[in-house]
Amino acid sequence: MPTHTAGDLLRHWRRTRRLSQLELAGRAETSTRHLSFVETGRSTPSRQLILHLSEELEIPLRERNRMLLAAGYAPVYAEPALDTHTMAPVRTAIRQILTGYEPYPALAVDAQWNMVDANSGVALFLDGIPADLLTPPVNALRVSLHPAGLASRIVNLAEWRGHLFERIERQIEATGSADLAALRAELLSYPGGRDDPGLPEPDQAVVPLRLRHHDPDRGAVELEFISTMTIFGSPMNVTVAELAVESFLPAGPATAEFLRRRSDVEKMG
Repeated sequence: MPTHTAGDLLRHWRRTRRLSQLELAGRAETSTRHLSFVETGRSTPSRQLILHLSEELEIPLRERNRMLLAAGYAPVYAEPALDTHTMAPVRTAIRQILTGYEPYPALAVDAQWNMVDANSGVALFLDGIPADLLTPPVNALRVSLHPAGLASRIVNLAEWRGHLFERIERQIEATGSADLAALRAELLSYPGGRDDPGLPEPDQAVVPLRLRHHDPDRGAVELEFISTMTIFGSPMNVTVAELAVESFLPAGPATAEFLRRRSDVEKMG
């Protein structure tokens, strides 16, 4: 967004949310005239109005801070580093969630899909991944779609790739993140990145992840997962608002049994 004033930013987000000035003014219980004056810079919005309009437009907290700064106000939402003392309860909560999913894989990611924590089950996905892709910060989407990463083991790669691109497209539209746009461009440069995705079956409720895995005892096996995302409700700082936990649950009894047996072997060894 090559914009600088609060009015420019407000106009951008209103158009992104596909609302007219009349529609936004009605939702925010303000006049269309005043909203127009704010967007054109003829009127300086109050701090309260910026926060109210941001809520109506569902603007990410990071961008709400940006709009406040553009209008000459101090940011409202803090952005503490995850490893600081004040974020200890959040780190504990994430660790509890990840541990609770074991033996099923689960990982916590930030707004750019960089891994900030993971449980022991994720080792199944990282098996055989080259060291350069695992150098921090480890990006979950890069590891998934890079030709030297997990992509070579994904049975339904076209379908899964299409699913991931759909998710990142929605995230870019919701957040306006230039970093995510750059990541999307990188992912599109990988082999098959611009191919049409494989279409799910007509009665398919979710897009599964089908993964080839070599088991020392059973040889080649195919595992099937469904993924879910968990976010914090009513986050009050930027860091927490941009965190998410993705878990991979077995899509059938065979995968569930394999993961339980694998976990039991690891505990014994």
